[in-house]
Amino acid sequence: MTTATTANQRSAQTGHVQRNTVLFRPGVRPVRISGFSTTFDVRTILITAALVVAALAVAWWNMISGSAGITATDTLGALLGGADEGTSRVVLEWRAPRVVFTLLGGAALAVAGAVFQSQTRNPLGSPDIIGFSTGAYTGALLVASFGFTGLLATPLAAVAGGLATGVLVYLLAWKGGVSGLRIIIVGIGVSIFLGSFNTYLMTVLDLEIAMSVATWGAGSVNDITWAHVLPLLAILLLTFPVMLSQARNMHLMEMGDDAAAGLGIRLERVRLVQFTCGILLVAVVTAAAGPIAFVALVAPQLALRLTGASSVQLLPAAAMGALLLTTSDAIARAEFLPASLPVGVITLILGGGYLVWLLVSLGRSRKAST
Repeated sequence: MTTATTANQRSAQTGHVQRNTVLFRPGVRPVRISGFSTTFDVRTILITAALVVAALAVAWWNMISGSAGITATDTLGALLGGADEGTSRVVLEWRAPRVVFTLLGGAALAVAGAVFQSQTRNPLGSPDIIGFSTGAYTGALLVASFGFTGLLATPLAAVAGGLATGVLVYLLAWKGGVSGLRIIIVGIGVSIFLGSFNTYLMTVLDLEIAMSVATWGAGSVNDITWAHVLPLLAILLLTFPVMLSQARNMHLMEMGDDAAAGLGIRLERVRLVQFTCGILLVAVVTAAAGPIAFVALVAPQLALRLTGASSVQLLPAAAMGALLLTTSDAIARAEFLPASLPVGVITLILGGGYLVWLLVSLGRSRKAST
């Protein structure tokens, strides 16, 4: 055994290999301020900034496009408080909540996807694959079946359904701890069961309620108001700082449970915090717009490929999620005017194609490795 190999093994026990790899990767710069030290990746910052600019550009396009004939000047005037009452109502009460929700909702779904993909160490570890979105839908259907369809009933039931599904998956996957593969397998099984149960609930609901719930279940932002945006903003402000503080733990846990535990990470406590934050983000979006498929699956992986990072990162994933959902909404509106498709239909088409490509790529890489 060489001296270099021995040194690397000693460094692995203290986490120095990970730090040195990051510090000396091209484009990564160390920062030290008053005893505080961190690193920043120039490429990641530039990619994230570009994604944010692109998302805002598409959002502005969504603000000025539509069948009402409102120009960019009219829109800007409404935002600045200088437009007539009709224009202000269209821009501020109809379009602005929808645009803001797609930006924030896409970011929320992407962050949740990054959390679960990091925890499971698998690109398929997405909340819509492992059942949390389906569970939120189940909660909404259950309250609808009892006749509760108010503004607060559906969101609260969706959040409760998502959390309950998360607890169920976690408990069923527990075996002296949890592993990423068990979470995915158990989550897929729970998702299939809940999907069948949701279909049954749809058959016993009153026709009018069933049609309303079915539209919501397709993932629609057509009826979004500020009353839907504010809870999403509150959950983001609550959970995102927590997730940013957990970013280092996320990356260390991707090295494996044994290595992370050796570095002082309290595995189950950290998992519980991250799982709770991820489920809350998914549930609050699902509560307002219904289950929007594949944004959580696709956004972290696309951001990962663009930045060239070794593991999923929260900020690029959030920016990519905002761009994906905002662009999907633009397609849903622009291609089918004056009608508007549920945005979930567009994300389902785009995400389904990505999922097929991902499965084929994984199959080829495993075949090549053997």
